[in-house]
Amino acid sequence: METVYKRILLKVSGEVLAGEAGHGINAETTMSVCRVIKECLDLGVQVGVVVGGGNFWRGRSSEGMDRTRADHIGMLATVMNALALGDSLRQLGVDARVMSSVDIPSICEPFNKDMAVRHLEKGRVVIFGGGTGCPFFSTDTTGALRAAEIGADVFFKASNVDGVYDKDPNKFADAVKYDTLTHTEILAKGLKVMDSTAASLCRENGITIHVFNLCDPENVLRAVKGEKIGTIVKE
Repeated sequence: METVYKRILLKVSGEVLAGEAGHGINAETTMSVCRVIKECLDLGVQVGVVVGGGNFWRGRSSEGMDRTRADHIGMLATVMNALALGDSLRQLGVDARVMSSVDIPSICEPFNKDMAVRHLEKGRVVIFGGGTGCPFFSTDTTGALRAAEIGADVFFKASNVDGVYDKDPNKFADAVKYDTLTHTEILAKGLKVMDSTAASLCRENGITIHVFNLCDPENVLRAVKGEKIGTIVKE
């Protein structure tokens, strides 16, 4: 079956992995995400994954804590999620490698761009944990950065939101969803799809962003095939 992308960077939020519980890791939810990743591989698509850590830790809510230390805890949370994803993929027979920008050599590989690309070319899924390795950067920015580094065709931002709206659809019944946008419009309108650093990085590197809901993991496959779901952001 024909796909419109050959190499994708999939950003999975930690909240998605938590399932209905809202915290921790739900094994079945995680496995359902991994099954659709395997389906993408079976279609010949190379898959890199960046995972968030919000199911374990939200640094911004750590009142009184030093921001750098709070972000370090968040980085470790993303490594836990990356390891869980890697294990679930291996249970499905997928060769998956976890790379961390935080050096934990006894647990996972250190991040190396050339090695990551080599893994992808060999049909392995590469899961990037540890964020950027620096505080003050979100995992959205990590996704944009890794997408640029591995030369991904698209940055899939998959969370519990089904696209980009002009205002919060949970608060405003008249919120309007965009089918397409430009990076410049996201920045100019202050749309809260991702932080401005991530949006700027994608704009500067010509990376298309596709925002959609991961509550139905099959949306990843639909996006890979070019179906019209969510919101597509490109200049």
